Amino acid sequence: MFNKWPSWPKWKCFFKVLTKREKIAFCFFSFLVLLSCTLLLTSFYLKNTKIAPKNGGIYIEGVIGQPRFINPIYANSDVDRDLVQLIFSGLMKYGKNFQIETDLANNYTIEEEGKSYTFYLKKNLLWQDKVPLTADDVIFTIKTIQNPDFKSPYRANWIGVEIEKIDDLTVKFKLKKAYNAFLENCTIKILPKHIWENVLPESFPFQTQNLEAIGSGPYKVKKIERKKDNQINSLTLIKNPYYFGKPAYISEIEFIFVNDEEELIRQAKQNKINGLGLNSMVELNEEWEDYSFLLPRYFAVFFNQEKSKTLSFKEVRLALNYQTNKNDFSPNIVHSPILPEIYGFKPPTKIYDFNPQKAEEILDKADFKDENKDGVREKIIEKKPPFEFQSRLLEGSKGKEVIELQKCLKVETTGFFGSKTKEALIEFQKNNSLSSKTGIVDKETRQKLNEICFGERKEILTLSFSLITVDQPQMIKIAETLKNQWKQLGVEIKIEKYPLIQLEQDFIKPRNYDMLLFGEVLGAIPDPFPFWHSTQKRDPGLNLALYDNKKADDLLEENRSSLSFEDTNEKLSLFQDVLIEDVPVLFLYNPSYFYFVSKEIKGIEKVNKISDPSKRFINIENWYIKTKRVWY
Repeated sequence: MFNKWPSWPKWKCFFKVLTKREKIAFCFFSFLVLLSCTLLLTSFYLKNTKIAPKNGGIYIEGVIGQPRFINPIYANSDVDRDLVQLIFSGLMKYGKNFQIETDLANNYTIEEEGKSYTFYLKKNLLWQDKVPLTADDVIFTIKTIQNPDFKSPYRANWIGVEIEKIDDLTVKFKLKKAYNAFLENCTIKILPKHIWENVLPESFPFQTQNLEAIGSGPYKVKKIERKKDNQINSLTLIKNPYYFGKPAYISEIEFIFVNDEEELIRQAKQNKINGLGLNSMVELNEEWEDYSFLLPRYFAVFFNQEKSKTLSFKEVRLALNYQTNKNDFSPNIVHSPILPEIYGFKPPTKIYDFNPQKAEEILDKADFKDENKDGVREKIIEKKPPFEFQSRLLEGSKGKEVIELQKCLKVETTGFFGSKTKEALIEFQKNNSLSSKTGIVDKETRQKLNEICFGERKEILTLSFSLITVDQPQMIKIAETLKNQWKQLGVEIKIEKYPLIQLEQDFIKPRNYDMLLFGEVLGAIPDPFPFWHSTQKRDPGLNLALYDNKKADDLLEENRSSLSFEDTNEKLSLFQDVLIEDVPVLFLYNPSYFYFVSKEIKGIEKVNKISDPSKRFINIENWYIKTKRVWY
């Protein structure tokens, strides 16, 4: 019969009845049982749970520059675009690898063969100050951009677009012509009407709300810290509690503003920041993860053939292309304005590879030679004078030649050779030490008149140009490299550098340059029209080479109404071949954006390309620092 379970007093005597060896054995096996149970429970827990992001943590990023306009209608610098990306939302937004997705819009429809777009907003949208976000805010933002008094850099995207309110959650855009990149225009972030509607255009750039911004994005401004000189030292963002999308994990994002790359890298090596973006690869340490993104932009030298007669010679532009070793700038060499490597278009049928010998042959054949051995090639052009004296003229003569004679002698142009004309002619003969001083236009006098009255018969075109660019170390280095490469060909370059604002106002807008070293930024949906159509030759157009070709214009117009990749590929591939044949530009390279982040920051997706550096934050809601385990 089964014995009764021992009572507690008997258990207390358990160790008293055991020998020393039995006590050791009991403790050992008890430990093994306990350890086995612990391991089994731990294994069960680990097998049935996973690591997941946890709310909390502070991410600190260093950036070069100062914020000025945390305002969607003005943000045109990298710093401003970074902050706008986090604080504001648009009808549409960028997804991975150039995909355009809905944001404030719940959905949209396209009608009338691409000339009508209707957007339906999500319900219960709120601004960060808890005021409802409606169609009125969308209409206010677009009409503000369209108004030339506000001088928004994005106005060109919205010229001719009509906007209509259907109801509080529905807006309709009507276009004069179908435009396949219009959805990308709708990624523009929306402003709160209730904050900005009473601000006059001249006061818009000076409002405190340009820094203390109220948006509808995943983060909101918490505080701004300034230095003694009033420069902004840091700006801290916290999660927006009224954000309509997925809440972010990271509680705070702090931006530290520095002056240059050296200071930025120093802060990184001292572990004062968790992230930084650079235009070139650097070596940090094993605590950093690096991400490389292709950007849909290119740097190029734009030739202004209207300002420089020498550059109007195609041979000169060709020779400069062949004399340029693009490998000295970047491995991402560019030969086309449509960036086939990024968008997947057909490559150009013609490219101008580095070939100094061919460059020399082209210039020699075009009679650009260094005859005086001063290191600079020139071409002498014989000019045909607008008029030539051919007849013997004397007092009493009449006609066209007499009129031209009187113009040259600066007397009254009557067309009749009278006494005053004769007196002036005698004075001319004396001043020029002619043997004849009779007041008669003889052979000797005709020769001197033809020489003096109608200017030089020879024009010397030298391969000497000014190259203008923005005053930034990267651009100056490119300019210096070009100068040295072209010097070997007999081309003289004077580099002029200016701050970006001055460059735009004094040179780009009036097209006041021989050559311009500058960059052009394409979108997720490529549309070269603003950069190369002949209607864009003058400001606010961006045709910096003042390019004008009817066939190219037609292809650019047709591309805008293309509704398939195949059609776009065909139109833009033909366009690139036309433009490359005309050589209005020297394409250089496509820059990469290098982003370095501490390995403690998780959840950053590795993508190949982003439309601009601010789009590194497109999945910011998935970034995290802290973790926890959760059951499957």
